[in-house]
This record gives sequence, C-alpha cells and structure tokens, in this order.
Amino acid sequence: MSEVQLTPDQIVEALPRFLVPEKAGTTKATIQFDLSGDNAGKWWVKIHDGVAESGKGDAPENANLTLIAESGDFVKIMTGQMDGMSAFMSRKLQVKGDMGLAVKLQTLFKRPS
Repeated sequence: MSEVQLTPDQIVEALPRFLVPEKAGTTKATIQFDLSGDNAGKWWVKIHDGVAESGKGDAPENANLTLIAESGDFVKIMTGQMDGMSAFMSRKLQVKGDMGLAVKLQTLFKRPS
C-alpha cells in the first residue's frame, strides 16, 4: 500500500498554517523554492510580523533565500521523511542566500502530524 504523496503545491499552500509565531518573532524573510522533477515549478513563502503567506511562481520581492531541489526530495524534506541538513550535505538540496535563515527555517514551521 503506497502512502499519499503530497505535492509541492499542497505543502507550500499549507505552510502559513504551520508557522510557529513565537519562533518567527521578528523574522522578515522571503523564501523562494525552485523545484525540478515531476512537480517542477516555483513557489514562495514570505514571513513577516509573526505570520506567513505563500504562493506559486516568483516571489513578490527579492528572496533572502532560494532553496533548489527535486520536487520529490522537497516533499520528503518538508514532511520530515528526509533530514534537511543531510539533503544539503548530499547535494539533494541547494541553498542560495542566507544560510542562517536556511538553518532556522526548520524551527519556524511545525510539521503536520
């Protein structure tokens, strides 16, 4: 029996609901996701004033951080099936921009259970 595979669309759309306001605090950032593979495309999430908004396509402003990955790997990273740091070390996840933000990103959102 195969488990239901979420799409990048579903994940990015849900991100604002999973933001942890206490962790986000005064974080102001725009993050671009640039994905290849079966569900290729671009998505973004913007964090400001303890809230997040997200969308499809190019971010509405210059991104502080761009994450580049194959869409299946992105889904695994975002759902906790693949560790973000090991994905980065094995080059399955490429990061452009603010590395500190990339590291902090994992703590800003709670994972769906």
